[in-house]
Amino acid sequence: MQSVSYLTRRGELETYFDRTAVEAWVRMTSDAPLGRIRATVRAGRDDMRATLMGWLPVDLRGCRLLDAGCGTGALAIEAAHRGADVVAIDLSPTLVALAKERVPRHVGVGRLAFMTGDMLDPALGRFDHVIAMDSLIHYGAPDVVRAVTGLAGRTTGSVLFTFAPRTTALALMHAIGRLFPRRDRAPAIEPVREEMLRRMLAVEPKLSRFRAARTTCVANGFYTSQALELVAT
Repeated sequence: MQSVSYLTRRGELETYFDRTAVEAWVRMTSDAPLGRIRATVRAGRDDMRATLMGWLPVDLRGCRLLDAGCGTGALAIEAAHRGADVVAIDLSPTLVALAKERVPRHVGVGRLAFMTGDMLDPALGRFDHVIAMDSLIHYGAPDVVRAVTGLAGRTTGSVLFTFAPRTTALALMHAIGRLFPRRDRAPAIEPVREEMLRRMLAVEPKLSRFRAARTTCVANGFYTSQALELVAT
């Protein structure tokens, strides 16, 4: 069951990414020139996407994969190129429409379906692998655990997700962000302590068949995100 805090933040994110920040994300996820700060975010996201894809099998033929919070679709397209049957979902109809426009004519040997909605919708079915790249960084630890638990309940292989680690550098950037006019701010990132998150995941009964495996932090200028791999045992 989704919490009130999750539903409230989901609504804020939908408004931000579908209206306020569309133009910025179109540029961020393209080859368009960027300012120094946003260029570090683009580079950081590229590194994180490469990290997560590197944790999956090279050959994804026969695998069904969920890109939970797909944005403009770069990760989903790469997974389909590697043979996966990909379901890519995002809250923003505008970003999903852009993702569809960016799909190459020949996507590869896999299949790719973009849709608008909630990544936790059980109607999406079951998957071999789930990737939630930077789609949980705006939620507090309890909601991250609930979301990961929901995703894992429909996954037979691995759940790869990122969260905002609680670091001094990230706290400083968070404080600087609060100096911008409210209309220019993204929904607040919720830093989470890795040790606490791991403990919460470890004691969640519904995650008993999963174990935490690889983890890495990608930090590039104004981009900081921590990846964690949960593998079914």
